[in-house]
This record gives sequence, C-alpha cells and structure tokens, in this order.
Amino acid sequence: MPKTTQILKALSQVNDPDSGQDIVSSRMVSGIQILKGGQVVFMIEVDPARGAMLEPMRQEAEKVVSKLWGVKKVSAILTAEKQSEAPNRDVQSGETPVAKSAPSKMDPHGMDKNPVLKVNAKNIIVVSSGKGGVGKSTISMGLAKCLANNSRLKVGILDADIYGPSQVILSGLTDEKPKFTDEKMIIPPRIKVQNNPYDIQVMSIGFMVDMAKALVWRGPMVQSAIYQLFRDVQWGGDDGSALDILIVDMPPGTGDAQLTLAQKISVDGAVIVSTPQDLALADARRGVEMFNKTGVPILGLIENMSTHICSNCGHEEHIFGHGGAKEEAQKLGVPFLGEVPLSMSIRQKADAGEAFDLPDAIVDAIKQKVA
Repeated sequence: MPKTTQILKALSQVNDPDSGQDIVSSRMVSGIQILKGGQVVFMIEVDPARGAMLEPMRQEAEKVVSKLWGVKKVSAILTAEKQSEAPNRDVQSGETPVAKSAPSKMDPHGMDKNPVLKVNAKNIIVVSSGKGGVGKSTISMGLAKCLANNSRLKVGILDADIYGPSQVILSGLTDEKPKFTDEKMIIPPRIKVQNNPYDIQVMSIGFMVDMAKALVWRGPMVQSAIYQLFRDVQWGGDDGSALDILIVDMPPGTGDAQLTLAQKISVDGAVIVSTPQDLALADARRGVEMFNKTGVPILGLIENMSTHICSNCGHEEHIFGHGGAKEEAQKLGVPFLGEVPLSMSIRQKADAGEAFDLPDAIVDAIKQKVA
C-alpha cells in the first residue's frame, strides 16, 4: 500500500487549470485515507463557482493515484468550499469596506452546479429524526428487512449518516467491501432475505472508510459524499430493473444533508422517528416543519422506545414517557404510524445484524406507498 507522501507526490502532477499550480501546493487536497483492500479516498476542495468545471481535474487525480503500487480503487470527492475575503479597515478613512462575496452567494457549497439525480428506484423513503439517539437507524434497517421478507419487493437501504454510519453493523455485513463495475459504479453489498429472490442492497460510507476512525469532514464534503452515494451506486436488479423502494437512513437534524436530499433527489415520503420524551418531540416537530418547507410528503411519525416490559416480572414501564409522539402527530396533522418498544430482543438482533419485527401497522403504511 502507498504512503500518504507517495499519494501527495502523485497528486502534485495534477494542476488547477485556472491557476496552473498543482493541487497539492495549492492546498486543495485534504482528508486522505488509505483503507484495507487497496482503497484510497481523498477530498479536493475548490471554489463553488468552479465546481462543475473541474470534473476532469478530479478524474485526473484519481488516475494518477490509481497508478501507485497496491492501489485497487481511488475515490476523489470534489467538494466546494466557499472562499471569502475578510474585510480590511481603511486606515485613513476608518471605514470597513464590505467584503467581496463569492459569485454563488446563495449556494455556498456549490451544489447548485450538480444536476438533479434520477435514482434507479420507484420510491425513495427517508427515515429522519430531529435529534440523534432515538433509534432512527435501527428503524430504517427494520423497515427494509420487514418489507423484503416474504415478498418480491426489491429493497435497498442507503446510509446517508456520514458522520455516524450504522448500517454496516445493522446489516451484518461488517466484513464486506463494495465491488465495482467496469464503469466504476459501486456494486452495493447485499443481505439475503427470507422467501424473496431479491437481496436487500446496502450502501454506506462505512464500507469505504475505517469505522474506527472519526470522519473530520466539513459540511461541503458531507454534501458531496451523499450526492455521490446516490449517483455512483448501481441500485436495482442485475437486469437494470429499478428498486421498488430505497430506504434512506438520514443523519439527525435539519442541516446541509437534508437540504441536499430535498433539492437533488425526488423523495416520495418521509418517516420521522422520535422517543416520547418532550426533548425529542421538540426536535421531531422541527423535522416535520423542514419537510413541509421542502415539499417532501410526510408518511408519519413513529414512537420508538415507547414502553419497556421487564423480561423477569412482566412489569410495563414508560421509561421515556408514553404516547407523546401520537399526541404530537395529531397536533401537527400527520399520520401516527405506531409504537416500537424498548426491547432487549430488538437491541440484540440489531447488533447482530439479524432481522427483527416491527409492528404491522408501520410496515403496512410503507407497503401502501409502494403498492
């Protein structure tokens, strides 16, 4: 495997077409990661106004690194970083002039240059939460497996939580690495399912990076990575047929990732996961408002960790409260899809990458969408 210094030396052969300087000395290269299996990932940060024009430069960067000994696959992610000038005070007049703004003022991350994507899926459903720790990823995988089991639905799941990818573990595919087509499209790993001829396709940034290391990426890098996970993955059947449903496990919150998805992907519906407690419900409320503003239909709210039944004595306890999500759904005028208990069985099966049951009402609500 190459060393970081060898990768930088190779990338110094690639020049910025405008300045004529190489991208290493121009400090455009960041986030180099050398992974098992001969995979190399790095970022190229550019001004958002030039993002779309520098695709040939990105391809050239991948090409020179791919020639290094031991490199099997290279992923160069072109990410737009807004350049700004700090205002300088005029010593004589004492006035501070207005800083020059980038040409794309309303597009600080350069995503406007990227076209809207047509994903090979009939329905795209996002599973979201206003805050972390409410079980969104577990619910996402549970939905995917329940929809696929004993059916002929072609199901895929995309882990769009770049900072905290969980689907590598929840899928049980911790030893898998994606393969690539001759056209450099990513072939997603697959989960075998019961009585379904079609495997569940799974894609996560966690398959391509070291899960033990933190991803220290700026917002533009995250947006670019999510965009490429949709664009560069070969979703659908081997015959080119479309997925019936693609479940997208979203990062928590209402930030850049959510806006990228709303603007660049045609989303058919959103499911919002919350615990019953007031803190989580306040964040869930903001999530509903965000999807309303971006025109994404809300399929409903799920109350996770709704109740706990002691495995020894059978006593039922509402650790995080109970019924809060249902009440909130009624206030907001959106469907309430059901409750999922705080269950040791679900936790154990999820950690082991095994299937677990969700309430029929929740699964049926999604099936009606794809019928």
